[in-house]
Amino acid sequence: MKIATTLLGPLALVAAAGHLAAQPAGAPATPAEVAAAQSGYYVTDPAHTLVRWSVSHFGFNPYWGSFGDVEGHLHLDTQELANSRLDVTIPIDSLAVVSEGLREHLLRPGSDGGDPDFFGPEAAPARFVSSKIRRTGPTSALIHGELTLNGVTRPVAIAATFTGAGANPMSKAETLGFTGRARIVRSQFGIDFAVQAVSDEVDLEISAAFERQ
Repeated sequence: MKIATTLLGPLALVAAAGHLAAQPAGAPATPAEVAAAQSGYYVTDPAHTLVRWSVSHFGFNPYWGSFGDVEGHLHLDTQELANSRLDVTIPIDSLAVVSEGLREHLLRPGSDGGDPDFFGPEAAPARFVSSKIRRTGPTSALIHGELTLNGVTRPVAIAATFTGAGANPMSKAETLGFTGRARIVRSQFGIDFAVQAVSDEVDLEISAAFERQ
């Protein structure tokens, strides 16, 4: 499965062990939106923040699902992006997939008292905490940090794109939007069921909204 955003994401494309994945998706913010972005303390809009994961199914086709209800905060310094900090939590039990049968398979207990195939029914949330943010362009950045997943913590880098800023027309909250991409190797997090058939590499795609407090 894939996780935060040049800023997160859950949430930018990430590369496992510091290897950068594909370039981030999503149209970058306009110059006016860049100028409108303000330094400050932001929290996620959980209803509009998602982390999508994709794996190769038997080498035939990609299969994907997503995690929602992502919560976290961003301390943004627009003048010195390196001073910014990101901390987000992704509830694994918010998993959504096309097939309900697959959802049950990913979250069910192990059979006959054995270990679960994937996460199990009471999976701990995943968490990404940034350690370094480096601007790579007018609207892009690379976010290095630590991802804790399935009880294992490993370094991950997220390629993030700033995609918009302004007042939410419904809530009136000052909002920032980001996309991100990353790639992790699931066996490095102890998730190695059927790794010969279902790809070990997991691509993550993040769409995140943050509201200024």
